[in-house]
Amino acid sequence: MEKRNKIIYWIATGLLAVGMLQSGIFAVLRTKQWVDLVVGLGYPVYFLTILGIWKILGVIAILIPRFKLLKEWAYAGFFFAMTGALASHLAYGDNSVKGLLGPFFQIIFIVLSWHFRPADRKITLVDQ
Repeated sequence: MEKRNKIIYWIATGLLAVGMLQSGIFAVLRTKQWVDLVVGLGYPVYFLTILGIWKILGVIAILIPRFKLLKEWAYAGFFFAMTGALASHLAYGDNSVKGLLGPFFQIIFIVLSWHFRPADRKITLVDQ
């Protein structure tokens, strides 16, 4: 069971990290696709820089060892960002497959990565 959990953790974490890093870089670079997407949802363009930097830093936080509390904040930030993205697409009426499935799958990867993370990456009562 332990080996299965590690495999699930690393697959989910890898997919989460790749997706967040890619979107974070594209956001910081303000690619046309991302500018059109964010502006189309009613957000200002500068939001891309803020969100992109947070995503890149969040990926670093979940991948490096130690810093358990920082990892918790990164997972929470990813969860809020992706549920917010999903809600924004739905509220705007964007029912496109790309607009909905991207955030939806990232939410799944966040939850799986968080749930199956190894004990040395979890906050325990002793840590507090």
